[in-house]
Amino acid sequence: MTATPSPRSRPAVPPPSDVELLERLAHARADLLAQVGRRIVGQRAVLDGILTAVFSGGHALLVGVPGLAKTLMVQTVAEALELRFSRIQFTPDLMPSDITGTEILEEDPASGARRFRFLRGPVFANIVLADEVNRAPPKTQAALLQAMQEHQVTAGGETHPLPAPFFVLATQNPIEQEGTYPLPEAQLDRFMFELRVPYPSRDEEEAIVTATTGDLAATVTPVLTADDVLALQHLVRRIPVSRPLVRAAVTLVRMSRPGDAEAPPFVREFVSWGAGPRASQYLVLGAKARAALDGRPMPDYADLEAVAPTVLTHRLVVNFAAEAAGRTAADIVAELVHSARWREGG
Repeated sequence: MTATPSPRSRPAVPPPSDVELLERLAHARADLLAQVGRRIVGQRAVLDGILTAVFSGGHALLVGVPGLAKTLMVQTVAEALELRFSRIQFTPDLMPSDITGTEILEEDPASGARRFRFLRGPVFANIVLADEVNRAPPKTQAALLQAMQEHQVTAGGETHPLPAPFFVLATQNPIEQEGTYPLPEAQLDRFMFELRVPYPSRDEEEAIVTATTGDLAATVTPVLTADDVLALQHLVRRIPVSRPLVRAAVTLVRMSRPGDAEAPPFVREFVSWGAGPRASQYLVLGAKARAALDGRPMPDYADLEAVAPTVLTHRLVVNFAAEAAGRTAADIVAELVHSARWREGG
């Protein structure tokens, strides 16, 4: 009888190289889009934006009118990634402890001793959907600030780490402003992307109606696990980026600040406050993730240009002159990208 070799005698399996991980990520992206496509018709740009944020380790704000399946989209992405999903419906009476958790006093039946125990809230998940995030007052919105920035929650003098990976995907309705509380700039800045969810095309809407009025329920098969997502996040961080690309990202962000010497005249006229250094970081990180999702080992200026609108638009504060002239932050960012591209030589 042949003895079973001990674990020590088995040859060690070498970890996959970065080239292999890039190929895996590119294949995983196609598989993820295919799985999500079983429930979500169209919205390819939004889904790509969500995946880019996920593999960058950032948060995303989804802005769109009701009925565009924003909630279902986030939930389906969580299922395809096999991540723990939590949905928080933001309402005017929501309290911070309803998000982070609360301390409860419990008694030991044997000894009769009493002690406080922290009861974790719904923020302790891998993907947290903050549904209609602007419907809760600022005090409640601020409960997400520490979680989004530090991936931990402090309660009762103790700090509790959140599960990894951790993402906040928030939704917002752009047409209904009554009874809402606009997100403060400090919190908006913590969202890597603002993703605009558009109406579907005619063909897509017909496909949606056909699929959702039948008796068949679409199932989603997980493509990656939490450990896979963490490994691919580290891969994105290891992707090299050229010095000119970093310079282009910083130039673009500095041009958005009306008080900066590099700001063009239209920024000085229409912008009150420009983007901060976090925008430069997210531009480069988003370009890296976009290249990695394509299976490319380095990002280029096209990647930077592609992520610029979703990184910069919600970070610009336009003034009254812009509103009077009918100029939006999105318009200014588009002109800004064109100006920066021209400055960098195309």
